[in-house]
Amino acid sequence: MRQPLKKADYIFVLCSNDLRVAEYAAKLYQDGWAPKIIFSGNRGSLTNTWPEPEAEKFAQIAIREGVPEKDIIKEPNATNTGENVAFTRKLFQDKDLAIGSLIALQKPFMERRAYATIKKLWPEIDFVVSSPPISYENYPNEILDKEYLINTMVGDLQRLQLYPLKGFIVPQPIPKDVWDAYEKLVAFFHEHPNFSWVNYSVPKDDPIHSANNDTQLYNAIKAQIAPVNCVVMLAGVYSSHSKWIDKEIQI
Repeated sequence: MRQPLKKADYIFVLCSNDLRVAEYAAKLYQDGWAPKIIFSGNRGSLTNTWPEPEAEKFAQIAIREGVPEKDIIKEPNATNTGENVAFTRKLFQDKDLAIGSLIALQKPFMERRAYATIKKLWPEIDFVVSSPPISYENYPNEILDKEYLINTMVGDLQRLQLYPLKGFIVPQPIPKDVWDAYEKLVAFFHEHPNFSWVNYSVPKDDPIHSANNDTQLYNAIKAQIAPVNCVVMLAGVYSSHSKWIDKEIQI
């Protein structure tokens, strides 16, 4: 989003599988942008093999980079962006910690979703969003390859369109040409009448969202896709909807 940095009370890190964000947080701390860092994150679908929560892993990196442990707070329970924000806000309230401003850090391609989530769930806070200054070309590394990057970016685009309808984030502008790429996939199927198809892309009134347990979720998904011969799944949404997609694959 290219928001200019401004000094804040805390650096708020929405943890993930990209350890470079932890290094960037340490650099901003050392450069004097904020006197404290809070790391938020448990294990997610991409970090469930880590021996410790993401917040703990990120804190270890910050300490290695020279941040004193006394200036670090850890929130180790959040498993998604909404929980990062909601749990961190509650932590400040429970501990009666004064806070007026934040620098929120995320991966580069998740800046906008972090921004929209904070605006929705912590509207009174003054904040800017930032990320490590890494270009698209230089982002892939030995851990996060180009295929992962593309799939995750596609999934995040879809969530920017759908999540305001669910009340998860505030609406965000999506350039017409970007959303047109998604719509072209739908148009492709319309233009080939030799097979029938239905768009099941998370309808706003989908009863699956009201499933109270895993059994109900499994049965609801099975009932929805049972009549078809082929199911098209967007790979980019796996990181945040693995629970659903694993059941779809099983079915």
